[in-house]
Amino acid sequence: MVKNGSMNNISSSSVVPMPCGTWPSPVTPDLVAGKTLSFAEIRAVENTVFWLERRPAEAGRSVLMRWTQAEGATEALASDTDVATRVHEYGGGAYAVKSGCIAYSDKRTGNVWLRREEDSSAIFLAGEVGLRFADLQFDVTSETVLAVREDHRADGEAQTTLVALHDQADKADLVLKAGADFYAAPTFSPDGALLAWIEWDHPNMPWDATRLCLARVQRNDSGAISGLQNIRVLAGENTSESLIQPQWTSDGHLLVLSDRSGSWTIWNVEWQKNCPTLSHYPVPEGEVGQPAWVFGQRSYQPLENGGCLALAVTQGQATCWIKPNPAENYSIFHARPDQCPVPLGDGRFAWLQAPADALPSVVVGTPNKGVEVVLRQSSTQQLDVADISIPESIRFLVDGEEGLWGHAFFYAPTNAHACVPKGELPPMIVQVHGGPTARAQEGLSFKIQWWTSRGFAVLDVNYGGSTGFGRAWRNRLKGQWGVVDVADCLSACRAVVESGRVDPNRMAIRGSSAGGMTVLVALAVSDIFAAGVSLYGVTDLRALAQETHKFEARYLDGLIGPWPEAEALYLQRSPISVADQIRAPVLLLQGMDDKVVPPEQAYSMAKALKAAGTPVTLREFEGEGHGFRKEATVLAAFAAELDFYAHVFGFTAQN
Repeated sequence: MVKNGSMNNISSSSVVPMPCGTWPSPVTPDLVAGKTLSFAEIRAVENTVFWLERRPAEAGRSVLMRWTQAEGATEALASDTDVATRVHEYGGGAYAVKSGCIAYSDKRTGNVWLRREEDSSAIFLAGEVGLRFADLQFDVTSETVLAVREDHRADGEAQTTLVALHDQADKADLVLKAGADFYAAPTFSPDGALLAWIEWDHPNMPWDATRLCLARVQRNDSGAISGLQNIRVLAGENTSESLIQPQWTSDGHLLVLSDRSGSWTIWNVEWQKNCPTLSHYPVPEGEVGQPAWVFGQRSYQPLENGGCLALAVTQGQATCWIKPNPAENYSIFHARPDQCPVPLGDGRFAWLQAPADALPSVVVGTPNKGVEVVLRQSSTQQLDVADISIPESIRFLVDGEEGLWGHAFFYAPTNAHACVPKGELPPMIVQVHGGPTARAQEGLSFKIQWWTSRGFAVLDVNYGGSTGFGRAWRNRLKGQWGVVDVADCLSACRAVVESGRVDPNRMAIRGSSAGGMTVLVALAVSDIFAAGVSLYGVTDLRALAQETHKFEARYLDGLIGPWPEAEALYLQRSPISVADQIRAPVLLLQGMDDKVVPPEQAYSMAKALKAAGTPVTLREFEGEGHGFRKEATVLAAFAAELDFYAHVFGFTAQN
């Protein structure tokens, strides 16, 4: 139920009533676009911490950082290195570390390189035009690197394999496993004798159905990997369950996340049996796991002494739990990690701290004391807590499904020096996440604070299909994309309007990628929104089914229906087909190099809206793919959207 209450503006003589949208905001374009770093993929070797740091001011370059207590934070590789991969287009798992060694994928070429600590030059491991590598993993007993290889050299669909990359120049990639459409998460047993991994085939996505596999590692006389033998499917061969993130414990037990019980949680794999089985691993209530859009994600972490860390999501909110050893119960890890913390050799942990009231940072600390050392902050500029809108978790009844409750985060307009004029209600922006399997999260986000600090309320909706609420909630979107997501956003919006907290005549809806499609359909089927913004959003499902990349080539089979048999339904659900029903002004923001949702989708939608007489603006950005990374692009996109709302709602924008 939506709670009534006052906006969380600060009551002070310095707070002045001002028209919403015009508030002087500390969340400046410069801060959002060029001065804020984003962090990912935190790893550790003993007491050395590594992470990737994306820098908009350097054209979105991803820098591998290294921290030690003695040296502090430094770049781990040459100053022009861009560590990233385009496997599945979304990447992830672009580097691996072990004592004295770093293996990494270079974004510009796709090549994989090996860097030894004692040598300043990098050694070429693998790569040529048309090859991409992800999910890098060092062999336990050598410098051989395992990877998921995506091969685009031949015509037709890319071929994906598990490969071993040796550092000898005369050795080609060793293909260890082929035949499945997709592979992920290769992981060695502690002694290097066994290899576990995940694989799956079209039309499944990794959150639909995967297989957990195991094989014995073959080695030659020198100990180098020469192949796999006794390959077995441990789980998922005859069931439709999502098995993800396999990991070994230090004493040789295999764990995996499975949603066979209704939500992703941790399971013991009894792999020694002739007929392997899975048994429950004790874990607190909540969903432990996330959709595998990118490689290298971690939602849990086995500990050396038999304990475990787990990041569990309950009713949209994440809590990190720790079980120090088998004899103890779980207790709260006193932090706000974005991914599961990783252990250091001295008993501390490293993680990405993502609280709701402060900028993200890479930190080191302990479960009881929380953050002890800040390794890197996303910005040197600090925000006053009085300028930060704190999310309120709300529940709303889902329209048309009796007794079913949905979830969203509501953010009140918040500014230390401005407030909503007396007798007025603020405008609201409904935010639709992408995926559509992603999740509205409570960590501080400039995509939200940019608006709340200027006088807008924001409603971030976890519509049907979102992660963190179990398989049944995800499956509500099966065959219902463009229906359930739209209905849930409208239900959430109506609930907030009925609470009397926002102006029902000044509401907009915005979303990116899959969320962009939801935005456009919502504008067509409802008149409650005064404007809509679609960032690289899907507009023509038929074109998407025929043009998109391999990872999502059959995604729409589950969301809409089998292609091309269900072509009529694809046409019916496409925003392009209902463009003539949209009357509210629309802003389209599109990257020109987008391989996931090609620019033609935006062109066609803009043309259809113009033909219908609907006000539409299309902004194109050269050199940008699916998601904006460059400083100039991010700045221009935020400014364009603010100007768009200013025109629609009748205020003068203060960039």
